[in-house]
Amino acid sequence: MASHAVDIEKGDRFAFGKNWSRFLSVVDDERIFEAEQSLYEMLAMETLAGKSFLDIGCGSGLFSLAARRLGAHVHSFDYDPLSVACASELKRRYFPSDDDWAIEEGSALDGQYLSSLSQFDIVYSWGVLHHTGRMWDAMALAAERVSDGGTLFISIYNDQGRKSKFWRRVKHTFCSGPIRRALVFGIFVPALVSYGLVNDIASGHNPFRRYREYKRKRGMSVYYDWIDWLGGYPFEVATPERVVDFYSARGFELRTSTTTESHGTNQFVFTKED
Repeated sequence: MASHAVDIEKGDRFAFGKNWSRFLSVVDDERIFEAEQSLYEMLAMETLAGKSFLDIGCGSGLFSLAARRLGAHVHSFDYDPLSVACASELKRRYFPSDDDWAIEEGSALDGQYLSSLSQFDIVYSWGVLHHTGRMWDAMALAAERVSDGGTLFISIYNDQGRKSKFWRRVKHTFCSGPIRRALVFGIFVPALVSYGLVNDIASGHNPFRRYREYKRKRGMSVYYDWIDWLGGYPFEVATPERVVDFYSARGFELRTSTTTESHGTNQFVFTKED
């Protein structure tokens, strides 16, 4: 999409797809298994067989792949052409010529595109809607794609007030050219490593265990997550209460959630009233 490339050139958007394309080099069976387990745990479903699954902002395609391996009929889309290419590559590796996994280029803010899709048993959007620049509009459009009695699984960055405003400036700086990107990387990656080291020593944990076992967090990579965190712009946040109230007003009931007191994301699983 032309506007996507322009946004990146102007420093108004992080190149998520570029980061995900590098992440694909470390995707293996263990990471895929961990992604599957994270879906199991939050959705409380041992199988997705026969379920329709919409992945809004599919990123690397890892969770579309996990959902497909669990038996779902998957529709993936992303605004970033490189993310679409990532998902297509994973499909080529594991489900070539599969009619039950569709991958497209599209925007979470494109109401016309979204209305062209059917409704789905499960709508999944992990860490995406807060990067659209119009988070609440994206959240509303995502809700419309959930079938009656269906499930909505999203994660949204936690609102920390002034800290969130600080991180928004850091992210915008990261996206504002190679010199500023290198500066942010050079300052904050050592800071993140040092912060983890101090916490591990203080709690008596092996400092290397943090990195060895990081893939157990949804199958992700600590390095590529750092890049995603530092560069993830646009950047919006919300308190758990605001998210729950927003969806309750639209006929959704909170089934389970995992919240944080830090700068991470809050995860929510809602059921749409039948």
